[in-house]
Amino acid sequence: MDVNSSNGPPNELHNNQFYQCEESKPLLGDMSEGHNNTKPAAGSCRRALHPCGSSGMRYKLLHEGDIQVCVVKHPRTFLSKLLTSKYLRRWEPHHLTLTDSGLCSATPTGYMETSLSYSSIEDLQLLSWDNAPKYCVQLSIPGGTILLQAANGYLRDQWFHSLQWKKKIYKYRKVLNNPSRWDVVLKEIRALVDMALTSPLQDESIHQAPLHIISTLLAENSNLSAQDHENIIVAIAPLLENNHPPPDLCEFFCKHCRERPRSKVVIEVFTPVVQRILKHNMDFGKCPRLRLFTQEYILALNELNGGMEVVQKFIHSMHGPTGQCPHPRVLPNLVAVCLAAIYSCYEEFINSRDNSPSLKEIRNGCQQQNDRKPPLPLRLLRPEPPTPPPATILPSGSPSPPEPSPSTPSIPVSSPPPSTVNSSEILVELERNNNTTNAKRKGGPARGDSEPNLIDCLLVSPAVNTLSIQLPAQADRVLGCFALILKMLSDYDDWRPALASLLQPIPFPKEALAHAKFTKELKYVIQRFAEDPRQEVHSCLLSVRSGKDGWFQLYSPGGVACDDDGELFASMVHILMGSCYKTKKFLLSLAENKLGPCMLLALRGNQTMVEILCLMLEYNIIENKDTQLQIISTLQSTQVGFRMYEQLCDRQRELKELQRKGGPTRLTLPSKSTDADLARLLSSGSFGNLENLSLAFTNVTSACAEQLIKLPSLKQLNLWSTQFGDAGLRLLSEHLACLQVLNLCETPVTDAGLLALSSMKSLCSLNMNSTKLTADTYEDLKAKLPNLKDVDVRYTEAW
Repeated sequence: MDVNSSNGPPNELHNNQFYQCEESKPLLGDMSEGHNNTKPAAGSCRRALHPCGSSGMRYKLLHEGDIQVCVVKHPRTFLSKLLTSKYLRRWEPHHLTLTDSGLCSATPTGYMETSLSYSSIEDLQLLSWDNAPKYCVQLSIPGGTILLQAANGYLRDQWFHSLQWKKKIYKYRKVLNNPSRWDVVLKEIRALVDMALTSPLQDESIHQAPLHIISTLLAENSNLSAQDHENIIVAIAPLLENNHPPPDLCEFFCKHCRERPRSKVVIEVFTPVVQRILKHNMDFGKCPRLRLFTQEYILALNELNGGMEVVQKFIHSMHGPTGQCPHPRVLPNLVAVCLAAIYSCYEEFINSRDNSPSLKEIRNGCQQQNDRKPPLPLRLLRPEPPTPPPATILPSGSPSPPEPSPSTPSIPVSSPPPSTVNSSEILVELERNNNTTNAKRKGGPARGDSEPNLIDCLLVSPAVNTLSIQLPAQADRVLGCFALILKMLSDYDDWRPALASLLQPIPFPKEALAHAKFTKELKYVIQRFAEDPRQEVHSCLLSVRSGKDGWFQLYSPGGVACDDDGELFASMVHILMGSCYKTKKFLLSLAENKLGPCMLLALRGNQTMVEILCLMLEYNIIENKDTQLQIISTLQSTQVGFRMYEQLCDRQRELKELQRKGGPTRLTLPSKSTDADLARLLSSGSFGNLENLSLAFTNVTSACAEQLIKLPSLKQLNLWSTQFGDAGLRLLSEHLACLQVLNLCETPVTDAGLLALSSMKSLCSLNMNSTKLTADTYEDLKAKLPNLKDVDVRYTEAW
């Protein structure tokens, strides 16, 4: 071969260095012809051997391409003489396609009038001539030879390796489709795996094709012994190091995890496979069986002697030893696995209630509504309770009721024991009329939904306090295992923000939220969110949109998940009030939806709720006079409430004095003044006319915002070179809607606070010089502040 005449890659020189034919390896007893590596005589045909092994040139697997075809029919003994002749028959151009079973042309005429089956190819060789730079692949068929001529040496080798791969895969698929002896089959599986690992072809199908062949073999031979299962899994393990198992193989792995959770295969073979799935999977929706296999693997780990300790070590290995997990897909994939497993525990219950097909039915093709059974009737299983003395209705979870106010009517109700619904025999009857009646009796609004929600009906009904769905033992273990995994995930600081965001929509069945064991573990997770000082974490306790409950609502007294008389709810309110820049909006939400729980907790002496009620009065959140009087009575009923209400009254008197018309229109604080100095100055007289306030080069911080929002006429504020930050900026944006000029030059504000300025529609001059403003935030502010004309963004990213 004349190497210099090749148009292929220069690395083709390796062909002369280590051409060792893979055809010399046996394939189920089929031996190919040997090859002579000695230099042939001048003018003779030279057979070049192809490289094998993982080193050397790599090729993309061909599925189709253009090539020249020539067919020579001859007796085998005259082959060498024909090939060394000066002239061959004519060459035909063809666009050939390498199918799973053979070689066919897009134009089935001439030499390729009929497709060529791989089974008819007896031998496959590389050919070249010394007299002419012909790059040919020789296909030996009964009674003749087919020559394929490529444009250069690289394309020739690519065709050669692709044809050889397709031919071998075809043989393996055919032989393993009808196995006889399993010891021979296991040997062939190992040879197949070795062939895929050593192939010079680089393509996803190189490893996936053997996996599909083996998964089909296992699916069609379900009566294999456990030892055969393990031997096959160990044999294909090298292919799984860099490849996801196909769906059928996932089913086989799931079955092994369920039947033999303590086998060494689970730890030694499945662990790296699951680790790769969690690190690299992008969408479980495209292959849900990968998720199912991961679930079964985790449950198998839980069956080991260490139980959840082994699972915890696995979770830690996925996170890594450093404080920051290097794999961004691990957490979302773990959460997806947990949510799917938790949902599966209630799948039978939910499908029976909603008349929706289960995953199993979907896989079996049950898509039509007419093919499914009618929904099971629902009947509440509970004994008839004895008639107790009359009692006053209180929000759920109230152990010690307060004295009823004169405006609150007392309604006699009965207190039955908690109801139990068996998921294997769901018989509950719900009447729409009863639901509406019960809602009215409790004082809540009647829902307009055509089909009442089971949990909502039971919560509204005075005859039922709690719902407990009795799960089978296995489902209960699954629920506990994956609830503990969520608990483990919340302990990692770097995972907590993303975990809080993923769980913010409350992606659990409502039935699970009524499960005592599950809510106990989940409460730990929510508590971790509430204790986290980062706003991106604890802000996820709120609902994702208005009108939808969040964790904040679920753990309030009377909520589905509340089992602690509102302690967690109070702590969530405390931290949200401390960081939420929409304080007034948050108070409005509390007043509309959770005023009853807030008053109940304040009546029990909870200091956070007492502060909430005081703020509602201070900001005029409550317009109804009777409700205001009830709040005042609630505050005065405890010592801490009475003291805070007195302080509120003092502040209100000072506020009226501060906002009285009069005083200066312009005010400048001396350099080095503090927050306390500003508060002392403003408390000394009337500042109802103050329009221009300069705090430039003072030591004030965001804490002074509480004093600034009391100035009703303030239009210009100068905070140049102060420590006024994002928290104060958020408070200003909510209360000082009339502010026109704001100077934030050389302050530590960031995008988090500057974005809040979009609600200050009166701003016409804004100085953000030398702040941490970004270009995106600047564009957003320009779009939302139509009156903004004078802007300074020098020495920022937006400059």
